[in-house]
Amino acid sequence: MINNRIALILLNLVFVISLSGQTKTQSNNLLSENDLEYLKELTKDVLESSRIYPDQKISDEFGSNNTGGMLIRPGGRSCYPAFWIRDYAMSLESGFVTNEEQKHMLQLAASTQCDQPWITNAGSMIPLGAVADHIRIDDSKPIYYPGTYDYIIQGGKKWGMAPPYCDQFFFIHMAYYYIKSTSDLQFLFNEINGVRLIDRLEMAFKVPPTRQNGVIVYTTDDFRGVDFGFRDAVYITGDLCYPSLLKYKTSVELAELFDMTNLKDKADAYRTLAMRLKDEIPRVFSDKRGMLLASTGKSKQADVWSTALAIYLGVLEGDAMKKTCQFLRDAYKNGTLASRGNIRHVLTCDDFSESTAWESSIAEKNSYQNGAYWGTPTGWICDAIAKVDVITAKQLAKEYIDDLRAGDYRKGPEFGAPWECYNAGSAQNAVYLTTVSCPYIVFKQK
Repeated sequence: MINNRIALILLNLVFVISLSGQTKTQSNNLLSENDLEYLKELTKDVLESSRIYPDQKISDEFGSNNTGGMLIRPGGRSCYPAFWIRDYAMSLESGFVTNEEQKHMLQLAASTQCDQPWITNAGSMIPLGAVADHIRIDDSKPIYYPGTYDYIIQGGKKWGMAPPYCDQFFFIHMAYYYIKSTSDLQFLFNEINGVRLIDRLEMAFKVPPTRQNGVIVYTTDDFRGVDFGFRDAVYITGDLCYPSLLKYKTSVELAELFDMTNLKDKADAYRTLAMRLKDEIPRVFSDKRGMLLASTGKSKQADVWSTALAIYLGVLEGDAMKKTCQFLRDAYKNGTLASRGNIRHVLTCDDFSESTAWESSIAEKNSYQNGAYWGTPTGWICDAIAKVDVITAKQLAKEYIDDLRAGDYRKGPEFGAPWECYNAGSAQNAVYLTTVSCPYIVFKQK
């Protein structure tokens, strides 16, 4: 029992240290001081452009921000005029969101969490504990499914019969980061619509389904939920890798929160779950090259984003991790991974067919989530490559920065970088936040 307890505590310590960057000394100097300062200021400016001030109107179609506080949307200009849980939560560790702003958006997300299961007019079910995909700024209506701003007609087969499985875990990260930033433990026990925040976190954690007695997040064709919002235009089924990685991360975060509130039994339970996820994720999803598959069902292809995130979180370790890092390094060198410092979801050599990158997607090949290039995961990829080849990792990081400098939106209205994604012929959604915030979080760590 004592040895198990020590092992659980060590797991928590290793995870927290990895989040703070202390285990990633190889990543410290991937950017020059000048390039890192450039990325810092660009990230800060993009985040400011993404703010929606109280009573501010950003679109005739969506009205003013009537939520009573600051919101942060996925980007500037005309980019996604609502509050998206996922993009905001992924940008928190940039350090540019004030405690007051965090508290407002955390309360808003908690207050719109589903407290009574219901079925939409499109036939999809919103389960107890579900967290919104995005929230309207004019009337605070939660939209649990991608692809719409309509509260009544949301969901449907195209976007999922269950809400995306990532937002619940990002909601937990919002609370974790707020408590770490403020040490306001009492806030965990504040009631929001009659339910304590700490209880809402556990409700959210239990929403993404598993197989009976399993821990890996799981979905089916008939009752599909999107695995991760950055590929909500892709059909992925079976055991799901990316949300299982998020589940691992939030298991450790919940364990730490329960430790801080002296609820040791709960803390131990979540750490035990994290240990099981850390063991099962590589076993279930690894291919012979060391890449992690996105799933075990439809679109069960090697997933660059999941693989890089698993390395960053420490889920892949030792010789297995080095093998994977070497493979990613080689993929970058042979041109199947990246373009202009941006990253594909699927290696070009792993495209499902000549007509599509993923097995099943509503996006055309080489567009959007079905083969375009994204900056969001570049930091994770650089971190992975640096573990076996620092020089090559620096080259990729420099290409990423050079591309941002060339297209920097601050040069004028005809420029748009950071873009959400791009392909050979076009780019979409200018001034996109996670394209800079996620890499900056990696590159700034000491």
